[in-house]
Amino acid sequence: MLNYITTGESHGRYLAAVLEGLPSGLAFDLDFVNAELRRRQGGFGRGGRQQIETDSVEVMGGVIRNKTTGAPLGLLLKNKDTTLDVLPDLERPRPGHADLAGALKYHQNIRAVLERSSARETSMRVAVGAVCKMLLKEFGIEIAGHVIQIGSVKLRERALSVKEIRSLSKGSPVNCVCKKTGEEMVRMIERARKHSDTVGGKYEIRATGLPAGLGSYVHYARKLDGRLAGVLMSKQSVKAVEIGEGDRLGSLFGSDAHDEIFFSKTGGYYHKTNRAGGIEGGMTNGEDLIVRVTMKPIATLSRPLVSVNMRTKKTEKADFERSDFCAVPAGSVIGEALVAFVLADAFLEKFGGDSLTEIRRNFNGYLKQIRS
Repeated sequence: MLNYITTGESHGRYLAAVLEGLPSGLAFDLDFVNAELRRRQGGFGRGGRQQIETDSVEVMGGVIRNKTTGAPLGLLLKNKDTTLDVLPDLERPRPGHADLAGALKYHQNIRAVLERSSARETSMRVAVGAVCKMLLKEFGIEIAGHVIQIGSVKLRERALSVKEIRSLSKGSPVNCVCKKTGEEMVRMIERARKHSDTVGGKYEIRATGLPAGLGSYVHYARKLDGRLAGVLMSKQSVKAVEIGEGDRLGSLFGSDAHDEIFFSKTGGYYHKTNRAGGIEGGMTNGEDLIVRVTMKPIATLSRPLVSVNMRTKKTEKADFERSDFCAVPAGSVIGEALVAFVLADAFLEKFGGDSLTEIRRNFNGYLKQIRS
């Protein structure tokens, strides 16, 4: 199984991650990891921090001659904006942020809370997710995300493959598969910026090539949908996670909600619909995994909301820190990484071995078993 830990603060000298549980023999592509970090920094509506940092990581261990060794993989990202020691303390918590509860819980100034709770830490989660994508790709599993809503602007629903999502969203400033809808999303973000406001939205992650049986029904903590929801909800600004048709299923009769089962001699068991989003009973069922994630508007507003000065206890406007106007396009990239980590963890739980060769043998044997 995979485990990772990240450390560092937003304006600190570095961010770091250690990923443990990778097999030996996996081809490691540092250029791909850094390309994923650049994707995270993009997207219309981002703030000034992205113009300062050009994220790229260094490998601190776990790779020799571009192959993983089986040892923990260490990744290090050096910040350019390293002003943590000279930044002023903050006294007016931002509504919707970790400021107030964090300052009370850890009995410290808001500055320390802000720097660790910042979404800047997701850069390392994207780096870890990129490595997980490398592992999954070895077994034909691919992941893609795209934005389906910004504010009140929604993409017309349609089923798209991972290949289509990548092709149609390429070059979109908001990572949208429809050019016209993408332009409307840009205007929505511009409207928020004009009014010194922020705007949220929703993105969809799709994974293809998954075998049936990842995850488990035997214990609540091993259910794959629970693990996905947990890690996606851990991302800043996320307020809802849906698997498949999600919330819509609550308004349907059972006859319209479930995916009927079929069998073919060449492909084995399959479904003609995918309302379940590829997960039944906490396990993958062989269909594409479909996850939708809703992000609230960012809590840092350049036209601050009412707050309380924690020193004087007087009503004042909240503090303002440099921030984005909309982070949903970047969120879709981060979401891909988080889904990749959970899927890679479940994959190794099912087929794990010390080397890529051993895992491949386990995987191929299982496919032969379920197809017969």
